[in-house]
Amino acid sequence: MHKRLALLITALSLAANFVFAQTNSFVRAKDGSFSVNNQPYYFVGTNYWYGSLLANDKKGKERVIRELDFLVKNGVTNLRLLAGVEGEGFVNGVNRVAPALQKPQGVFNKDILKGLDFLLTEMGKRNMKAVIFLSNNWEWSGGFLQYLNWNGQIPDSIFHRKLNWEELRDNIGKFYTCDACMNAYKKQVEFIVNRTNTVTKRKYKDDAAIMAWELANEPRPMRESAIPSYEKWVSNAAAHIKSLDKNHLVTTGAEGYMGTENVDVFKAIHSDKNIDYATIHIWPKNWGWFKDTSIAASIDNVVKQTQTYIDVHAQAAKEVNKALVIEEFGLPRDHHSYSLSASTTMRDEYYSVVLKALWSSEQNKGIIAGCNFWAFGGAGRPSGKDIFWHKGDDVLGDPPMEEQGLNSVFDADATTWQLINSFTQKINGLNAKN
Repeated sequence: MHKRLALLITALSLAANFVFAQTNSFVRAKDGSFSVNNQPYYFVGTNYWYGSLLANDKKGKERVIRELDFLVKNGVTNLRLLAGVEGEGFVNGVNRVAPALQKPQGVFNKDILKGLDFLLTEMGKRNMKAVIFLSNNWEWSGGFLQYLNWNGQIPDSIFHRKLNWEELRDNIGKFYTCDACMNAYKKQVEFIVNRTNTVTKRKYKDDAAIMAWELANEPRPMRESAIPSYEKWVSNAAAHIKSLDKNHLVTTGAEGYMGTENVDVFKAIHSDKNIDYATIHIWPKNWGWFKDTSIAASIDNVVKQTQTYIDVHAQAAKEVNKALVIEEFGLPRDHHSYSLSASTTMRDEYYSVVLKALWSSEQNKGIIAGCNFWAFGGAGRPSGKDIFWHKGDDVLGDPPMEEQGLNSVFDADATTWQLINSFTQKINGLNAKN
């Protein structure tokens, strides 16, 4: 009897220690910084949005395992992931990614999330952390345009053709006043956040491999007139996620003032009590910081603009007392080439600017707490048949509407990985010492 009692006490103690370890392993945010296990947490990560889709078949799982091992070997331990795709087929004139989590609105294919189950399980084994965005401002995964179409705000007659920039702004901005769209978004959030992993049998909300839920990829008001409804949506969506999940952080997925019209809106959405940290994205090509194909002629301007953008938002993050993550930044290969044979000298110089900002912040216990470069192409390779993605091609870090090889960092990009590794050794080393 005593022996049984002793075994029971031991089992209960082990279970309690496991629960404590799991709870303690969640990323926490407080006073402009992150911590894990009560130790400061700074990280170098990447965008691996397609990993959750890739892991839905045997070949994809094998690639995921190889790529996770490669990333960990190089000190990259934080991955930004897509949760699921809304709808299927062409949207805004481009072929969206697949397979879909929702084909018709409100009908969820629960088996599609088995890829995310697998990925999170493998990440947990490697002590990696995931930031998962729950929808998309842009068309390549369906996102807000798909919700607007499903709910009669965008007719089929224009939904499938390429919209010009002004049309895109006018249409996407309607999302924040479309109650049916926002309610459908909430149902997808609930479906994902409340899921139980089919591999580990652990609820997502209890999984320490997840660092944060992100409202969407690059949510923008799109028009100044939409700012009040946009700010209200951010607040309501964040509160809803927190009501479902008390363990994980919540953030916006915003780009900074280039996506929120001004710094005041950026500060307003990140000062919300249910938003745990601030995000920015930096896109020199998209924002016209260089125009020449060589890139080299404009690299000084690219570096100057990037540093200013970081500094402005670091100050804004300080003012709202939230950590800042530079969660997207990228640059094409030299001479704007899509070929793996092209050098990455300008990209490496650009990456060093962001990595130095993070390293300096960690040394000084600063507000910049992490960065995720865009994007990891891993072992995938452009087909060479067309510059845009077609069904059957390798999935890369470049979404279907972008040239394949545009911003992807492949496992064969030796100089880029030497640079990344030189910083991750310092950054991860200082994490361990603190």
